[in-house]
Amino acid sequence: MMGGSASESAYRVLMGVLESRTGQTLSPSRIWRIEMSLKPVMQRHGIADLDALVAALVTSTSRALLDDTVDAMLNNETYFYREYSVFDEIAATALEQIREINKLRRRLTIWHCGVSTGQEAYSMAMLIAEQGAKWAGWQVDIVGTDVSHHAIGRARVGLYTQFEIQRGLPVQRMVRWFDQTEGGWLAKADIRRRIDFSVQNMLTDRPPLASPADLIFCRNLLLYFSAPMRQKAFARLRAMAAPQSFLVLGAGETVLGQTDQFVASPRLRGLYEPADQQVRRPDSRSIAA
Repeated sequence: MMGGSASESAYRVLMGVLESRTGQTLSPSRIWRIEMSLKPVMQRHGIADLDALVAALVTSTSRALLDDTVDAMLNNETYFYREYSVFDEIAATALEQIREINKLRRRLTIWHCGVSTGQEAYSMAMLIAEQGAKWAGWQVDIVGTDVSHHAIGRARVGLYTQFEIQRGLPVQRMVRWFDQTEGGWLAKADIRRRIDFSVQNMLTDRPPLASPADLIFCRNLLLYFSAPMRQKAFARLRAMAAPQSFLVLGAGETVLGQTDQFVASPRLRGLYEPADQQVRRPDSRSIAA
């Protein structure tokens, strides 16, 4: 028995549903959370237990039940400016290099893969907005995708609780870019309009990018994939990346021993670049402010 009162076969079916829909697997340390995570789903749909839930998934044609079940098993942990030093490095160096590389076409494309409820994408939108003069006359596209319907719904609204708004967001930015409402802190329209959020499975769906991504965030997502799925994910990320671009992973993630699609950036700590990049990136000292 894997946990709780459900049959072992119910857990196996649910784990299979999660992997087939998202590519993610459940580690032994997360399996015990299945029943607890799915209790609200079962209550909403009037289902008694996990065995009954599995039976309903097999026999029901309800897309809502399937979406709710998958959403509940996902880990949507995120917060504003997670690992602040990474955003400092991006603001000070990575964006400057991209600006030099793309100075003729004046276009910047940022893709947040596995964006969850949107805090990471809003962090970049605020950063770009605060560098307004540098990006005047540029087409800046910020795209956030996630397999979770619930998470993307929240991201599009841009409404956060007091607890969520205080996680990583300095007071000055909170006041500047969010309005306090009865329901929580709502991102101002100027920030919301800068981001295109959509439900996407990064393993099977093509993200709605108008041009290859210059900067890709895929943080704390690949660690939930099996090794074969992780290699497929890296291939998808490379396919969507511009020839000269940056990939941002989570603090506990790396490309070493995982893929030959990306290598550690020789200039920017914690960032990665396409391994087949052939055009030499200009030294940051030669880039005009």
